[in-house]
Amino acid sequence: MMDKIFKNIVAPTLIVFLLISGLMTIYNSSTEKVKEVALSTIVSQIDKGNVKKIVVRGEKLEVELADGVKEKSSKEAESSLVETLSNYGVDKKKLQEVNIDIKGASGLVVWAGIILPFLLPILLIGGFLWFMMKQAQRGNSQALSFGMSKARMTDPKDKKKRTTFKNVAGAKEAKEELMEVVDFLKNPKKFLDMGAKIPKGILLLGPPGTGKTLIAKAVAGEAGVPFFNISGSEFVEMFVGVGASRVRDLFKQAKKNAPAIVFIDEIDAVGRHRGAGLGGGNDEREQTLNQILVEMDGFETNVNIIVMAATNRPDVLDPALLRPGRFDRRVTMDLPDINERKAILKIHSKNKKFKEDVNLVNIAQRTPGFSGADLANLINEAAISSARQNKKKIGMLELRESIEKVMMGAERKSRAISKEEKKIIAYHEAGHALVAALSKEADPVQKISIISRGSAGGYTMSVPTEDKRLHSRAHFIDELAVLLGGYVSESETFGDVTTGASNDLERVTRMARDMVMRYGMSSLGPRTFGKKEELVFLGKEISEEKDYSEQTAISIDKAVSSFVNSAKEASQKIIRDKKDVLDKIAKTLLKKEIIEKEEFDEIMGFETEKITDESKIKDEKNHLKTNDEKNSA
Repeated sequence: MMDKIFKNIVAPTLIVFLLISGLMTIYNSSTEKVKEVALSTIVSQIDKGNVKKIVVRGEKLEVELADGVKEKSSKEAESSLVETLSNYGVDKKKLQEVNIDIKGASGLVVWAGIILPFLLPILLIGGFLWFMMKQAQRGNSQALSFGMSKARMTDPKDKKKRTTFKNVAGAKEAKEELMEVVDFLKNPKKFLDMGAKIPKGILLLGPPGTGKTLIAKAVAGEAGVPFFNISGSEFVEMFVGVGASRVRDLFKQAKKNAPAIVFIDEIDAVGRHRGAGLGGGNDEREQTLNQILVEMDGFETNVNIIVMAATNRPDVLDPALLRPGRFDRRVTMDLPDINERKAILKIHSKNKKFKEDVNLVNIAQRTPGFSGADLANLINEAAISSARQNKKKIGMLELRESIEKVMMGAERKSRAISKEEKKIIAYHEAGHALVAALSKEADPVQKISIISRGSAGGYTMSVPTEDKRLHSRAHFIDELAVLLGGYVSESETFGDVTTGASNDLERVTRMARDMVMRYGMSSLGPRTFGKKEELVFLGKEISEEKDYSEQTAISIDKAVSSFVNSAKEASQKIIRDKKDVLDKIAKTLLKKEIIEKEEFDEIMGFETEKITDESKIKDEKNHLKTNDEKNSA
């Protein structure tokens, strides 16, 4: 850093300063020409009283007259100035009026006064030429390195940065699939002797935050080989040909360090369908993709290089990337289930101190749909919240708050809400909670709050007791009733509705339309309606092709309305039958602002179910206790 500052700021400034100083010296030396006179003339001036000062430098005299004019002369070498002037008959009284300053004429003064004015311009010109040559060399080196790969290599010998499968929780099937890759890299001869070809490419698929990059690093760590990591966007520049050059350089480096793993993150940045570019069919992105395809096809069978890539948009990738011989295998990284979430939470709870009331099983059950990155953020937010409140340990309260913060944003307690609006929000959320609690297929209520988070005035958190990948028609019907619970509660309590239900109505309409058009759950039978279209380059839906008649469209609208109206009637029946319970929930919310599951079950008269068995709770407490002991040690 200091070298760069010196080269770019200090050195140019110093050179400019010396150049200006030299020019001023040359100018002064050329303009101030001192007249040299005989010593007798100086004697005459002293007698007249015109001499103000004489500076003696060895044999040389610098004379300053009363009118400011400067002259120079010389004296006898053997005698002093006073003795020399006395020999010339100078009046001693007149001589006493002159200020005589005697200085030694050193070699340095002679060099500075005589040699430097001639040497300085040469030094300045030489320094300027040297500086310009250095800048030119630097520009050339930057130009030459422009097409070089920006991949970051992780050395397998660096144990501090080494990642293994122990650092990756869950993803059991993905690990088993990738362990074969580790075996390929460790013992390639075993497979080559059998006539098997080492896979050239592995494509990691899955939603954002599911650990695609982490598991790729773990493969390299398990195999003990160099790991080259680069993002797809780092290949592409505004200059045509740079991306392809960087691809060639990347694979050249990998071959030098073989066996090795090349990991391209977000490969969809360069791997989209060719011919889909907005700027024509031969743009920089497509040239980069072509070079990747050539490099992957150009591997010999005995070159132990495996290309791994990650994307969450496999649908937009070019078919040439996905054919056998390029990305031979596809490994899916799904969102973690409850057991995997518990394992992920255990990993991220290391080196953190927890209170005795913390139950990670409970947190795992409250976080369906959370990715590994979300869970890491959850633990981190809880730690930050505890530190901000000057607490020594992380408690269950902080963990629960961090779940809501990750899902919906921070609390907005300072938001000014009138009493009337607060009452409407309380009854709205109470309506959701009441209908959810009394609907058989709806998800159980975990928490109700009328404290604003993000853009929501309040919220009701309903979380399924177990992970679900399939949803029944009965589940959707009950969920429609729950979504309309807030709308119906407002209507039944205040005789009017507000804009607070707008998001609920959007979700109801979309869910009911999907039931009819995508899932075949209506009277129209087991078929789908409409075909979605999108631009591959943009990756966004732009329209929906209408592959049905106008008469069918009317039938679809009727089926959607039927689902919505039936859900509204079911919601109205529950709220009218349990109006006293609705009032009790709303009043409790107005008083406390937050109702947790245990208190809500008590209001509803339910028996609070045990979240997990005692053995699992004991196991979690032992895990957290072990962490505390390690931290204190």
